Amino acid sequence: MKASDIRKLKKRIEPAYSEMFSGRVHEVGSGAVAVRNHSGQADHTVIGVHGFLENQCYFTQLYQEPTTELILLTCSNYHIPVSGPNLERPDWVVRNPHVEATIEYDARILIQAIENLPSSRSIRVHGHSRGGGVIVEAARQRPELFEDIDVVLEAPVLPQGQLHALVRTILEPVSHGMWPWVVRAINTTPSSAYAQTFFGRMNPRKKTLLNRMFSATQDHLTIVRNIENIIAWMERWDANVLDNIRQGTILIPESDRILDRETLLAAARQSATSVRIVETQGTSHFITLDSERWVPSMDDIPRVA
Repeated sequence: MKASDIRKLKKRIEPAYSEMFSGRVHEVGSGAVAVRNHSGQADHTVIGVHGFLENQCYFTQLYQEPTTELILLTCSNYHIPVSGPNLERPDWVVRNPHVEATIEYDARILIQAIENLPSSRSIRVHGHSRGGGVIVEAARQRPELFEDIDVVLEAPVLPQGQLHALVRTILEPVSHGMWPWVVRAINTTPSSAYAQTFFGRMNPRKKTLLNRMFSATQDHLTIVRNIENIIAWMERWDANVLDNIRQGTILIPESDRILDRETLLAAARQSATSVRIVETQGTSHFITLDSERWVPSMDDIPRVA
C-alpha cells in the first residue's frame, strides 16, 4: 500500500452510535473489553465478539439475564459505543505482536479476556461474522483455553470460506485511495437503498445497529485492513483449524449476501469435533437480529468443576 494512500486512509471517522452501558471498560492495546454489571453471582459468562463494521451492541439485547456476566470485545481501532467511557488500563494486558485491525490481533485481545475476566466457570464465546473468525483464530493460537468453552459461531468467517459473489464484484474495482470517497458516499446514502439487498428483511433493532455501519471504525485504514485480512485469513488456513473448537454450534443463515453460504457450510462440515451445525430458516447474515430463537440454550454451556 502506498504511503500516500495510508495517509488518506488514516483520516478519522467520527463515531455515530452509542448506547448506555453500566459496567467497566478495559483498554487492551488498540481495542477494548467491556464487562457489564450483573446482580449477584454469575451463573454463566458470555463473551461476545462483534463482526466487521459492527460493535458490542450486537449482543447487549441478546443476553439480558441478570445472572449472565456479559463481556464484550471492541476490536482494534473500532469506536467503543459507550458515551464517554472511563477506560481502565489493567495490569494483565500484554504486548500484542500482531498487526492491528487483523483477525490475529483481535484474537489476542480475546485470549487475554478469557484468561483474566470471567468470574464463572461456565463460559460461552459468541462471535458474529468476522467475530467468528476471531474466535477460530484464538482457538488456533491457544487451543487449550477452549477445551471447556461453549462456542457459538454465527454466520462466521471460516477457513476456506469466501465473500459473497456480489460483495466481491463491488470490491474488485475499489483501490486503496478510493476508500475515503466510498465511505463518504455510503454514509450520505439512505440505508434503505441497499439494506434489503445485503441485510435482508429489516426490523427496528437491525435498523438501529446497521444504519451507520461505516462509522464503526476510527479510520478508513481499518476498513481496508479488515477486508484484506479477512480474505487472506480465509485463504491461509485449512478447515481442519476448526478442530480446535471442541464444543458448540455453528449457525448458518438461510440467505447470506455478505459471505458465500455454500463455501462456509462446506468448511463447517469438515470439523471433526462435536460442534453442531444448524442451518437456520428465514434468516439473513444477521441471524440473531432476525430471530433470537436460534441462540442455543444457556443450558448447553458446560459447567467446569
